[in-house]
Amino acid sequence: MKNLSLILNAVLIIAVGYLYFEEFTDSDDAEHSESSTGISTSDLSIAYVNSDTLLSKYSYYEEVSKTIEEKGNKLQQEYARRAEGLQRQIEDYQRTMTNMTIAQARAVEEDLGNKRQNLLQYQESINQQLYQEQAKITQDLYERVAAFLKSYGEEHNLQLVLTYTPGSGVWYANEALNITEQVVEGLNIEYETGSTQNDVDSLATK
Repeated sequence: MKNLSLILNAVLIIAVGYLYFEEFTDSDDAEHSESSTGISTSDLSIAYVNSDTLLSKYSYYEEVSKTIEEKGNKLQQEYARRAEGLQRQIEDYQRTMTNMTIAQARAVEEDLGNKRQNLLQYQESINQQLYQEQAKITQDLYERVAAFLKSYGEEHNLQLVLTYTPGSGVWYANEALNITEQVVEGLNIEYETGSTQNDVDSLATK
């Protein structure tokens, strides 16, 4: 589902830029200036994650996207089935209305109008259902990536993790600062241990 991909990609960009950025202030000696946290600018450690690569290799994202796409297809198929059934009833009415009394025709039209309204309500309900599930996935993805990067950043003494994607506004990024593969590996290990698999299973059974 294209909308889901766009939403998750946008949230991922927010998530990977989450780690500790404190405003650095100048001291009397600019060469050894320090922030209020006591971190020297000369020791500032930065890394970046390629969000496109992360999304393409993160097993949790792949599975949850597949699950919600399948669910969306099933709901749309059910909607199409109901819409086709209603259309057949309308066509039947149009063919036979000349043989009906005015009262009979009004009764059929009222019934068809109610069914049309019910169909619209059903469409709204499935759209709302998919929207809510997409929002939950978006929030889950944000929390998992942000939590992992916080832990990874602390373990590797990073003060800032950025996101990098072609066209994102970053003209150059040294490959030595690229931690995408390490982040993907760590996230997939968490997924394979079952900490995220339960969420995918629960989504599929709703």
